Formats: sequence, C-alpha cells, structure tokens
Amino acid sequence: MVPVFPPAPPVTVTVDGRRLAVYVRARILSGRVYAPLSLVRMLVDRMWLEDQMLVVVRAGRTARVPCALRFQGDLDVSSVPIAPLLRALGDALLYQPATRTLDVRTPPPLPVASARPPGSTAPPPRSVFTPEPVPTARPVWSGSPLPRRTGLPVPPRDQDAAAALTGRRASRFMPARTAAARSAYQT
Repeated sequence: MVPVFPPAPPVTVTVDGRRLAVYVRARILSGRVYAPLSLVRMLVDRMWLEDQMLVVVRAGRTARVPCALRFQGDLDVSSVPIAPLLRALGDALLYQPATRTLDVRTPPPLPVASARPPGSTAPPPRSVFTPEPVPTARPVWSGSPLPRRTGLPVPPRDQDAAAALTGRRASRFMPARTAAARSAYQT
C-alpha cells in the first residue's frame, strides 16, 4: 500500500447499529475500506498471522486475507481490507458514502435444537414437596473439658511417684515394679 497524503478521511464502523469506539479508525484507500488490526480484533473471536496471511475465526467460520505488518515507530499500523474479510464470515455490509459509515450486519445466531416443537409453550414446572428443615437445639459445652480416657505413658523411674500421687494401681502403661524387678532393672 502506498501512503496517502493528506490522509483519507476516517470511516466510522457500526456493528448492528452500534458504533465501534476505536483509537485508530478505518480509512478508504484505492476505493476500499481498510481497517487496522485493532478494529478487526473487536469483530472476531481469534486471529493470527500465517506467513503473509491474516487468519480470523468467528463462530466456527474461518477467513484469510493478505496482510503485511507495517510499523510507524513502535506503533503497529497494519491494516487489511475489511469487506472481503467480513463477507467471508457471513456478515452483510453496506457503505454509506455521504456519512462515511460502514454498516456491518452480523447474521443471527443459529437456533439451538430443542425437544419441543417450535412455537409451543413450555409447561409450568411441577411443584415438588420439600419439607422445611426443623431447627434443632445444639448442645452447648461449657466448663472444664471431659476427662481423658487413655492413659499417658510414664517413664520407668517416675512410675512409683505417679502411683503414690494417684493412689491407684498401675495400668498397662504404668506396670507395677516389685523390689525384685527393680533390683533386676538396676543391675
């Protein structure tokens, strides 16, 4: 593309009656409307570059148009002819030269398959009896904690002191030591 000096007046793009708010607007060059890639990105689901072709996908349809990347400083000013691209995606286009407006009409979405015949009304939903849950009182535990139910292992030298303090016979965790067992243990 050859740059035009002075630049061509901008073209306003509307989609289904809504004006697209873009920073870089579409322009007419050589009798065609060219749109920047930032505007194309707003009209499609996905887009990428393959070699020198721009590939766009929207609603399962794919289109390819030639595109050469151009930069002015750090800005991407690449643009593509918008009409063949949108027609390939199934859109209807109407350019109004008096107002410099490109009106894009997207096709209606495909209907979703349903088990009911078209035009029939859906029956009201059946009411299902569901009893309300009855609130139950929760027990409130306050005060000291409940006693421990398992014994604590005690080292062998403190078992006699523990038995003297508790006044109870030693459990399997605190085996009773006899004098013979103590003397055998110490030797």
